[in-house]
Amino acid sequence: MSLLANTLYLLLFFSSSVLRVAQGSSRASLGRKNGATTFPPSLLGDDGICASSVVIHGYKCQELQVTTADGYILSVQRIPEGRSGNGNNQTKQAVILQHGILVDGTQWLLNGPEQNLPLILADNGFDVWISNTRGTRFSRRHTSLDPSSKAYWDWSWDELGSYDLPAVVEYVSSQTGQKPHYVGHSLGTLTVLASLSEGKLVNQLKSAALLSPIAYLSHLTTQLLDVAAKFYLDEFIRIFGLSEFIPKGIPVQAFLKLVCDHPGVDCYDLLPVITGKNCCLNSSTIDLLLKNAPQSTATKNLIHLAQTIRSGVLAKYNYVRPDYNFMHYGEAVPPVYNLSNIPHDLPLFLSYGARDALSDVVDVQTLLDSLKSHDADKLSVQFIKDYAHLDFVMGVNAKDVVYNAVISFFNRQFN
Repeated sequence: MSLLANTLYLLLFFSSSVLRVAQGSSRASLGRKNGATTFPPSLLGDDGICASSVVIHGYKCQELQVTTADGYILSVQRIPEGRSGNGNNQTKQAVILQHGILVDGTQWLLNGPEQNLPLILADNGFDVWISNTRGTRFSRRHTSLDPSSKAYWDWSWDELGSYDLPAVVEYVSSQTGQKPHYVGHSLGTLTVLASLSEGKLVNQLKSAALLSPIAYLSHLTTQLLDVAAKFYLDEFIRIFGLSEFIPKGIPVQAFLKLVCDHPGVDCYDLLPVITGKNCCLNSSTIDLLLKNAPQSTATKNLIHLAQTIRSGVLAKYNYVRPDYNFMHYGEAVPPVYNLSNIPHDLPLFLSYGARDALSDVVDVQTLLDSLKSHDADKLSVQFIKDYAHLDFVMGVNAKDVVYNAVISFFNRQFN
C-alpha cells in the first residue's frame, strides 16, 4: 500500500471515493471591496501561492479574494507583469488560468520560471490571474458556512461553471476594464465549456484555450477509473454519508486497493495508469506536486464525474430520484449541456495528446463534432502525439510545444 498511498493524488482528475462529514458552525464573512479583499497574512498558512511560487522568482504577485454569488470565498493570485516589468505604462492583456480537480493554482507553477505558463505569460506582457476553486487549500472559506459542515460541500462542477468562473471573470473584468483570455486544464476546460453553453461568459471572455480538454468521458483508456465509475462508487460513498473527499484518508486507500485487485487493473505504477504515459515530466516536479496534492473536493463533484463516465452524456448532476431532479431542474431528468450553443465566433484553442488516458482522442473528437458549426477561423486545434494529461501543465518542453502556440493564438485576437 505504500506506493498507492504515495501516489494517491493520481485520482486527481476523476473518480470517486470517501470523505469526511462533520457538523460545523457558521463563519462570518470577511470585509471585502468590489468583490475581493487582500488575504490577511495570518490566514494564508504555508505563506500562500504568491510567496511560495512566484515572488521567490523575482515577480510581483498579489493575493486576492473573490466571493461567489453563493458565498464561497475564492483565492486568486495576480501576476501583473513580468520579471523585467514589461514597460510599466503599457496596458497588459488579462489572462485567467483555471486548474483541474484535486489540485490548486500551484499546479501551474511547479516548474521554473522559464517552463511554467503563468510566468511565461507574464514575461510576454500579459496580466496573469490564477483562480483557485472552492474547497482547495486557500479557498476553504464562505460567508456563512464552515468547511466542516456538510452544506459547505453541497456542489459539483455544475456550480464551478455557474458561480466560481463567472465570479472570477467578472472581478478580473472590473479591475482591468478588459475581456480576459482564459486558459483551462482538465476540469478547468469542462467548467468553462458548460458555462459557455448556457450563455454565461460569452460576452465576457476574449477567447478560451483548452489544454487536455475534458467534456465527454466515454472512452477513458484508464481501466482504474473506468472500473471505479462502473462500480457505482457514488453508492459506496452514500453508504458512508460523506461529503468532503479527503484523498489521503484511510477509507480511500482501502477503496483503491479494492479497485486495484479487480481483474485487468494494474496499479503497480499509477501515473501512467491514471493519466496516460506522460513523456516529459521530471522527478523533482512530481515531488513538488505530491507535496501540494491531492487536495479536497466535494464528493458530489466526483459523483457527477462518475455519472458522466457511465452515461456518456454531458448533463447536470443527477439526483437519481425523479422528484429530486424535478425540484432542482423542473424536469425528471437532468438537463443536457448543449455545447453547440457556444457562440460560433468565440475564439477557441484546443490542445490534446495521443497518450492522454483522461482526455481520450475519441472523446475529444466527440467534443470537436459538437463544435463543427464553429467558425473555421475561430477554432484552432493542436494534436500532440507524445503528450499525456500532465505534460500540458508540467512538461519540461511545454513552452516550445504548447505555450508558444497559446500565446500566438492570444496575440491573433484583436477584438
